[in-house]
Amino acid sequence: MTREPSELDKLADSWVQKLVELSPEFATYAGFKVGEDRLEDTSPEALAEYQKLEKDMLAKIEATDVADEVDKVTKMAMTSTMQLSQEIYDSGLWKRDINPIASPAQGIRDIFDLSPTATEENWVNLAKRMKAVRGAVDGYVASLREGIKSQDTPAVRQVKIALEQAEQLLAPDGFFRKFAQNAKPSEGVLSDSLKKELLEAAEEATAGYGEMARFFKEELLPAGNKEDAIGRERYGLLSARFLGKKVDLDETYEWGIEELARVVAEQNAVANEIKPGASVQEAIEVLDNDPKRKLHGTDELQKWMQKLSDAAIEKLSGTHFDIAPELKNLECMIAPTQHGGIYYTSPTDDFSRPGRMWWSVPVGVTEFNTWRETTTVYHEGVPGHHLQIGQKVYNKKDLNSWRRLASWSSGHGEGWALYAERLMQELGFLDDPGDRLGMLDGQRMRAARVVLDLGVHLGKQNLEGTGKWDFDYALAFMRKNVNMSDQFVNFEVHRYFGWPGQAPSYKIGQRIWEQIRDEYLTRQGANFNIKDFHMKALNLGSIGLDTLEKALLG
Repeated sequence: MTREPSELDKLADSWVQKLVELSPEFATYAGFKVGEDRLEDTSPEALAEYQKLEKDMLAKIEATDVADEVDKVTKMAMTSTMQLSQEIYDSGLWKRDINPIASPAQGIRDIFDLSPTATEENWVNLAKRMKAVRGAVDGYVASLREGIKSQDTPAVRQVKIALEQAEQLLAPDGFFRKFAQNAKPSEGVLSDSLKKELLEAAEEATAGYGEMARFFKEELLPAGNKEDAIGRERYGLLSARFLGKKVDLDETYEWGIEELARVVAEQNAVANEIKPGASVQEAIEVLDNDPKRKLHGTDELQKWMQKLSDAAIEKLSGTHFDIAPELKNLECMIAPTQHGGIYYTSPTDDFSRPGRMWWSVPVGVTEFNTWRETTTVYHEGVPGHHLQIGQKVYNKKDLNSWRRLASWSSGHGEGWALYAERLMQELGFLDDPGDRLGMLDGQRMRAARVVLDLGVHLGKQNLEGTGKWDFDYALAFMRKNVNMSDQFVNFEVHRYFGWPGQAPSYKIGQRIWEQIRDEYLTRQGANFNIKDFHMKALNLGSIGLDTLEKALLG
């Protein structure tokens, strides 16, 4: 039975409509058929206008009474999200928004991966969207120039890697040129005039990124901050944003050190199963030399991902989770970029675009080991991100559009995905010692980056007590704790330095999810049912962990 929308639901829905109007990126991501010919405006004026509108909406939400338990959660979630957004804006972090994975430097290009391409009309919009790149770049540059004026700039290290990424797009076979050259709708054909327009638009978009690269090199780099650490005060704000909960940062740092040691001990035990008496590194060598565990090329990788994902959905549906028919379609994709990283994108509101798991394979990486990546498929797919995010999009009978389409907490989402990996071990999907070692390898990486991220940005002494956490120490620390390609490790460490608070939200989020489940179990006693707990939690949507805890435990 669908509940009658409350006054608070109507406010939340109106805010989503405002987001659609203000953010073409959000509109495309959520599947609204508007703004497909435009790009995000991240100029100082646009950011200030957004904050003003959000502040006005926050006041309306605070003044609105709740009608039921659903409203109670909505009010808690929206209030905490918007209040923190205002604090972060006031801190000035928007003037230095650059990192290797999730800043406008990437976002301007990344939205093309999700833009509709089925019809000629879609490609007309895409030509306009490519022509909008220069304007989007100009707005972004204007915000970064404000940082230069106020001497509050991103770290030199982050500018350099963003510059490298921008310059990749300027190559003869750069993204926009290939995108236009390969333009092909699934319905009908493109006219010659539209093909020409797309090629011209691709050159304009490429030139836009050329201007971005020039700005990075000639203006931002010379003014860049020599200090990598963001500092305790700003880090506390970012940690709270990514978790949806304030935590004791110093206690969490010490817990991270303990958790890392615990996972290492667990790895050693599994290594002994793979080869009696073997170290973790020796067990890895055994697995890496096993031809049955090796994939060659991205085509083989994509097919393997899809097969494993489909099998997980089939086996878990109806037994451990209620998986709606709309959620049983998950597409595994090789991303058109080569930046590194694996990520998930949501289905549209009407599920016309399904959930997708993307793998951005770094340059030069052509071989993949299944023992490392089995748990990744569960993390990004089912029961990880796809089930979690897809379920909130699906749950129209209870949730307003903000709860379904706009609310996202990294600690909730990434914490759930790590929780899901451990759950798959508990359910017997990782009984193979190699696959289990791969899961532990990922858990070790996530524990290590709790220590690294907090250590770097809070200015902690390194673990040997020989000085602060600097880049070289952090890189050596991750090489010791991550058994992946050096290109991947290097990218990851740059990411942690440039995106403070985000990487730890995975493992800290997992910790809080497990704490909530354990407390829920204690309270339910003999009445506890793990499937019911999971579905009750997931049906709340992606809310901050503090709100999740209050919603489930009171």
